[in-house]
Amino acid sequence: MELRDFGRTGMKVSVLGFGAMRLPRNTEEGVALLRRAMALGVNYLDTARGYLDGESERMVGLAVKGCRDQVYISTKRPMGPWHSLTEAVSPDEYRRSIEQQLERMGLDYVDVWHLHGLLWEAYCKFGTGQNGIMRVVHKAKEEGLIRHIAFSCHDTPQNLMRLIDTGEFEAVTLQYNLLDRSNEEAIAYAHERGLGVVVMGPVGGGRLAGPSAFQQVLPGGSHSSAEIALRFVIANPGVSVAISGMSTLSQVEENVATASRLGPLTDAERQAVAASLAEMQRLADLYCTGCNYCMPCPNGVDIPRNFALMNTHRVYGLTEVARTQYAAMPETGESGLRASACLQCGECEPKCPQRIAIMDQLQETHLALAP
Repeated sequence: MELRDFGRTGMKVSVLGFGAMRLPRNTEEGVALLRRAMALGVNYLDTARGYLDGESERMVGLAVKGCRDQVYISTKRPMGPWHSLTEAVSPDEYRRSIEQQLERMGLDYVDVWHLHGLLWEAYCKFGTGQNGIMRVVHKAKEEGLIRHIAFSCHDTPQNLMRLIDTGEFEAVTLQYNLLDRSNEEAIAYAHERGLGVVVMGPVGGGRLAGPSAFQQVLPGGSHSSAEIALRFVIANPGVSVAISGMSTLSQVEENVATASRLGPLTDAERQAVAASLAEMQRLADLYCTGCNYCMPCPNGVDIPRNFALMNTHRVYGLTEVARTQYAAMPETGESGLRASACLQCGECEPKCPQRIAIMDQLQETHLALAP
């Protein structure tokens, strides 16, 4: 598998990384998937404090026992509640979190530490100054607990570039895929300034994993939409590594094969994809990565599932498939409910990294898909 420079860090990372957010909860299965990916050449493993309630970090730690020097491990911790602009943890608590996460993984150090879901405004409020979180992170780096400091970001491209300009970070994890190219300028900006660039959601949180019109945008077609999506991302010269959340052996095998053998898209192929994307711009009106940060819904609505079905209808034109699957969702109960169960409480919207108007979009989903 192709290895790329991770900015100016000196790291050489596989173009495909393993996003450990969607590992199976069974420890044996999760560790086996990670080890299989590593055996196939994946050397960048990405986890976080909150993934699977900490089990993801634990499984990553178990998977790298005996081969720690052959892989790079990235983990994350937000400065406080997700995307909060009113509160943050204390510097002492953040320091304890670094130590606890390393202990959970059984590691002496982590290669890349991310300020998770960092917003420009939150950085200014809680990251800087004598008692800012950044002092804690830099201190941990001085002590060897952290090799490189990074941030993951769902903020605007302009604010993302402001964070880069602080000079405090050596890498950034951001969203970029066929459905959302808003960070293309930011990717180039980060790359030019020597940051490693990690792309999350290269297949749109799974939205591009199934059959779709994207398979026909290239001469001769392609085996799968996921193949096109992954090749599109790694064709960007500013991208260091694309992390894919893999939960089955077949996903590992397919993604590794795509990253290893097929290569990125050519310029002509990229132009063909771009032309197709322009015609499908309407899909941006309802785009959900399936990150699940909006969940749980107090009224039992399965928001990501509803939005995935709406994308199946609006993005791919598979309306009957979407309506059939929507009809199979329950209308009442404690969880897994269709969009019509939304009571407009508004609890979900502040949690959404994409700033989706969730309540309005749920109404539109029901109107479009209701039997």
